Amino acid sequence: MTLSIPFDNSYARLPARFFTRLNPMPVKTPQLIRFNHPLAAELGITPGTDQEIALAFSGNTPPEGADPLAQAYAGHQFGGFSPQLGDGRANLLGETVANGKRFDIQLKGSGPTPYSRMGDGRAWMGPVLREYVVSEAMHALGIPTTRALAAVATGERVYRENGGLPGAVLTRVAASHIRVGTFQFFAARRDTEGLQALFEHTVERHYPGVETPTDLLNAAIARQASLVAQWMSVGFIHGVMNTDNTTLSGETIDYGPCAFMDSYHPDTVYSSIDAHGRYAYSNQPNVIVWNMAQLATALVPLMPDQDAAIETFTRSVHAMPDMIHAEWLTRFRAKLGLATEDAGDEELITGLLRAMAENRADFTNTFRALATGKPRDQFLDPKAFDAWEPLWQKRLEAEENAEARMLSANPAFIPRNHRVEQMIQAAVEGDFAPFERLLGVLSRPYEDQPDAADLTRPPEPSEVVQQTFCGT
Repeated sequence: MTLSIPFDNSYARLPARFFTRLNPMPVKTPQLIRFNHPLAAELGITPGTDQEIALAFSGNTPPEGADPLAQAYAGHQFGGFSPQLGDGRANLLGETVANGKRFDIQLKGSGPTPYSRMGDGRAWMGPVLREYVVSEAMHALGIPTTRALAAVATGERVYRENGGLPGAVLTRVAASHIRVGTFQFFAARRDTEGLQALFEHTVERHYPGVETPTDLLNAAIARQASLVAQWMSVGFIHGVMNTDNTTLSGETIDYGPCAFMDSYHPDTVYSSIDAHGRYAYSNQPNVIVWNMAQLATALVPLMPDQDAAIETFTRSVHAMPDMIHAEWLTRFRAKLGLATEDAGDEELITGLLRAMAENRADFTNTFRALATGKPRDQFLDPKAFDAWEPLWQKRLEAEENAEARMLSANPAFIPRNHRVEQMIQAAVEGDFAPFERLLGVLSRPYEDQPDAADLTRPPEPSEVVQQTFCGT
């Protein structure tokens, strides 16, 4: 049985200025690290042999029916606008339709493109395995995300600041790679015809029933409000919430300098290039509102009365913080076992978070322990928890099934940053057992897995990873 992908490439049928057609650059000796067979089955992909998979998803032999291209887009990066970015190290092989839904199949680390901006278009093994693990963990947590279909070693060295590193290519699956920055690309060029074509393509692909740019903006705002609240509920920090990393599908995309918090603090930053904390944990709700304002600006040229559109769009964007806050409250209520609403819930939640920040309590373990263990043991000063607990217990009197609710809202396992780094180091040395173990455990994050209890341990001081990198 040979590799077969039922391609149907709608993006490649858009006008030529949306992308540059080119094949991935072949690599020296592709070798399969891992293939996501369950995901392949969902997509209707017949995998073939390991060698066929390695050849196809390294870019050496694009599968039959592929129409490889690099997408053009723009974007605000840390607040500064770049009118042309684009896929500098990615190649969209094509799309497949499964269960009535369309999915992109994209190679990442597949060689230079016209958008590479002097880069080599390659990726080293570390960020490929990081994205594989973290994106699959996010999927298991129930958070909208791109997925990992394959990881292939290239047999080549990739040269970065710290010397030569083993190269790899990731195959990423997404509902699409349409970004806020894609709309900005055409708006910046005053290409209304291209903007209209993108609008129609996006609506057909993601928002059936949407008729106007106003509808699209409101729908995208709703999805992003929900997404960021979900990030916050598991202590996730994206790290590079640029507009080119904000999708119209509402999926989490681009796992570069991302991480899940260990000790809770609202100002936590992991990105090595976020010197001013623009993308800190607590600032993510503010940033996504700013990003949606940039989408609104890009959509204005499509409106017949642009002055009226600015007023309408402004109201939509200004309503977003309350939407995020409502989503946040719902998710954190569930983390405390609450299904009903009470006026004092916000103070109850923030009171616990304040005590956690002051006492360096582990975010994931503290919330999990509310249902399964001894949460006060997570605090440097257990009296801080003792002062809060009676308020919570009184609130729980009105609830039923609180423990089950907490167990389904508070994961036991997250991809802790130090474990991800240890996994990468082992893989560089040829040992993929930690990689496989992480994937297995993280596929069931809400289950107690006694044999994997060591993966719940916060890092020792010597293991703390203060910053992560984009990993290009």
